[in-house]
Amino acid sequence: MIPLLLAAPLLLYMLVFYALPVLAMLLKGFGEQHWTLAHYASLADDPVFLKTFWNTLSTAALVTLGTLLLGYPVALALVRTRGVTAAIILVVILLPFWTSVLVRSYAWMVLMGRHGLINEALLAAGLIERPLRILNTSLATVIAMIHILLPYMILPIANALRQIDPSLARAASGLGASPFQAFRQVVLPLSVPGVAAGVLLVFVLSLGFYITPAMVGGPRDITLSMLIAQQVDQLNWAYAACLSTVLLATSLALIAAFQRLPGIGNAFRMNTR
Repeated sequence: MIPLLLAAPLLLYMLVFYALPVLAMLLKGFGEQHWTLAHYASLADDPVFLKTFWNTLSTAALVTLGTLLLGYPVALALVRTRGVTAAIILVVILLPFWTSVLVRSYAWMVLMGRHGLINEALLAAGLIERPLRILNTSLATVIAMIHILLPYMILPIANALRQIDPSLARAASGLGASPFQAFRQVVLPLSVPGVAAGVLLVFVLSLGFYITPAMVGGPRDITLSMLIAQQVDQLNWAYAACLSTVLLATSLALIAAFQRLPGIGNAFRMNTR
């Protein structure tokens, strides 16, 4: 009874400020006056929605892959270093959390603009003759989102790597395994819980990203969250609620499917205990 009373304020807060608004959103998707599935049925034949939905999934997949490829070596370096070097790496990882997403997105606009620092540096080095079009492209969106979401991949992997007994890798080396073989056969399999948690976290966060794609992406790279915002601006509440429900259902379905994958679900639950 006492644990329930202690959790009651948080449960009440979540009910009033989260559960009820989400329920209201779900109900609006079925119509304002008469409940109907017409909005959901029309999505299957809506080319704008289909293209936007595919662009959202593909962008999230590229961002997740990029953060994994860049984040795993950094997590490994963070765990294997000590002293001042480890502190510096940790500060670099956590630095994005100390700055607003809006500010970081604007910084990428300055870097990748036609007369931004990247183009100016390439022109000064003689590598290009005219400025490259980097800003307002899908590449710019992926690069900026990878930078912002990278800590969400690094920290779970580093947490899993810290839980691996170092004597296991030494034992593998003592049995004749090379450093790469020891990593591939011992360290990498045991770090799956962190990889699983990081991949799921980054992918789900990428699905609902709005500020960064809206600022650095192009008009052809619209995401589902941007389409929802457009519909809200046009006061098309029913269609916006329908799109929001699809986004929420997609995230929940991915989480449920991810945890049911053989080996991955158990690994993820182990890392989130």
